[in-house]
Amino acid sequence: MTEGSNETTLIRVGQAAEMLGVTVETLRRWEADGRLAMSRTEGGQRLVSIDDVTRLLSEKRLAIADRPIVAQSARNRFPGIVTRIERDRVAAVVEVQAGPHRLVSLMTAEAIDDLGLEVGKEAVCVVKATNVIVEIPSA
Repeated sequence: MTEGSNETTLIRVGQAAEMLGVTVETLRRWEADGRLAMSRTEGGQRLVSIDDVTRLLSEKRLAIADRPIVAQSARNRFPGIVTRIERDRVAAVVEVQAGPHRLVSLMTAEAIDDLGLEVGKEAVCVVKATNVIVEIPSA
């Protein structure tokens, strides 16, 4: 099956298992549970839709992200409100007003979606810089 066609790309079950970091047996159980569909070639080889693999990888990534942070090394935390989001297909600029501070972050557009960021929502900016420049204003 080709990428430009309307047909779904199928991969061997072993490849799918490797991509997902699970065993072939796990994929068979998931098929029995209805989590993914498998088809077979005329020779009996099991195939899995790349769309199912992508969906399962996304679910796995989101499940990991749901674990609460219990400690971190960064000490500079600025709770605030998202005041601006500019995005294209790949990158985004997010502005947060945190008290008197306006913080601007560059991130992927995917991160905007993963975090559910929207103008007006609360967010915490965490700053950990390797360099901080100190300036002295004129008298």
